[in-house]
Amino acid sequence: MNKIIQNLIQEVIRIEISGKKKMNGTLIDMGSDMVVLFDGKDFVYIPLNHIRNFSLDRDNENEVQSPTELPSFVAEESKEDLAFEEVLTQAKGRIVEIYVTGNQTLHGTITGIMNNYLIFQSPVYKTMFIAIDHVKWLIPYAQSHTLYGLDYAAVSSQPHNETFARSFDSQVEKFKGAIVVLNIGDPKSYIGKINNVEDQIIEFQSARTSPVYLNMHHIKTLHVV
Repeated sequence: MNKIIQNLIQEVIRIEISGKKKMNGTLIDMGSDMVVLFDGKDFVYIPLNHIRNFSLDRDNENEVQSPTELPSFVAEESKEDLAFEEVLTQAKGRIVEIYVTGNQTLHGTITGIMNNYLIFQSPVYKTMFIAIDHVKWLIPYAQSHTLYGLDYAAVSSQPHNETFARSFDSQVEKFKGAIVVLNIGDPKSYIGKINNVEDQIIEFQSARTSPVYLNMHHIKTLHVV
């Protein structure tokens, strides 16, 4: 466990996250590859590799209070530290908010965890595929809260008997010929048809331009139109 961060537990801090996102709150806990922040309302699980910097918020201008309840996800008794992979496992089946890219967060349910991506059910975008390495934070909803006033079955339902590839690139390859949206919410999102996928390169055809060639490592989300 990083002693520098550990010494800040129970302190109010400011964090800058990849994508120029900033938040402040009480540092509640840390794990081997993530921290848990309480922003006064929610517990926010943030992978360390997306934290650009952090500092003490001595003024606490937002008057963040300490939580009155325990975090939703904690380390198993057999493990010393909470890892982000374990957070995702514990979040499976729960309604969560996920931030990946751009100017919007995604709300829905994690229904599957593959080698390097999530299967995510969104009432708005339906079945989504999200690269785990690009998840900047995760916030679990309180058990009593609903999403868009829908019942849980409507939020978490997905097509029956659908099979998914173990890796993100193999799953993307399954959508050759389909019209999809890549990197929803990002200023450089793409809407169009996947022509081909080979060796981490996607040949992508938008409506009125010549094909562009995209690096798979920079694809954060995918969903079919």
